[in-house]
Amino acid sequence: MSLDLHFILFLLLRMAIAAAFVVTASVITERSGPVIGALIATLPVSAGPSYVFLAIDHDAAFIAQGALASLPINAATIFMCLTYVMLAQRRGMLVSCASAFAVWIVLASIIRQFDWSLTAGLAANLIAFGICIPLLAGYRHVKMPLVARRWYDVPMRAVLVATLVAIVVSTSSWVGPRISGIIAIFPVVFSSMMVILHPRIGGPPTAAVLANSAWGLLGFGTAIAVMHVAVVQFGSAIGLCLALGTCVTWNLTLWGIGRRAMHKARQAS
Repeated sequence: MSLDLHFILFLLLRMAIAAAFVVTASVITERSGPVIGALIATLPVSAGPSYVFLAIDHDAAFIAQGALASLPINAATIFMCLTYVMLAQRRGMLVSCASAFAVWIVLASIIRQFDWSLTAGLAANLIAFGICIPLLAGYRHVKMPLVARRWYDVPMRAVLVATLVAIVVSTSSWVGPRISGIIAIFPVVFSSMMVILHPRIGGPPTAAVLANSAWGLLGFGTAIAVMHVAVVQFGSAIGLCLALGTCVTWNLTLWGIGRRAMHKARQAS
């Protein structure tokens, strides 16, 4: 088998695996309501496979540098969510989504101009989430209507995430760890949710999923920081596992807190 054919087949396999992760997570999201949907959406179902495949091709130093670039981008993502949530209450999908994407692109373009340290990346996240979480709180509680899936939903999501993985894997060697880290956490899951759900169930219910994602995204940022530190100390495999464990533990904790709050509210009523 030629080297080019081997690369193409391995790339297609990577794309298929990543697409399967995202499609599964987004289907669960549609059926579980905005709270559970947000917890699923903020798991590393898109960034995780991208980083795993980067770790196969590059050393721990590359992954650590990529994580440093990803960390402040997480702050850009929460501002993207805030933009969409605010506009989706009264505006259509085109205006809401285009504005949200524009905010992410502008912020990501600014962020990539600087060399970020771990401390600076964490500070950017704390400031961003300190601003956005209170502003998003009022949009979290909206009932999710029943979603009737259309034939193109699954292929569309699969193509989105598979394309992302192809770009990350194919370009990482010449764009370097910083750009790879930025591309790796492009918000594919949120993007597909906005584009697919908004015209079918309306802006406010779709926005509720993103509004509920704020605390989960904060945990995702924490996981990126854990990955950076752990990869340097223990290598890529352990670092990626610890990052995944951080995300899962964080979201399970949020789910448990939410369940207790609902139980107390029912008892009080």
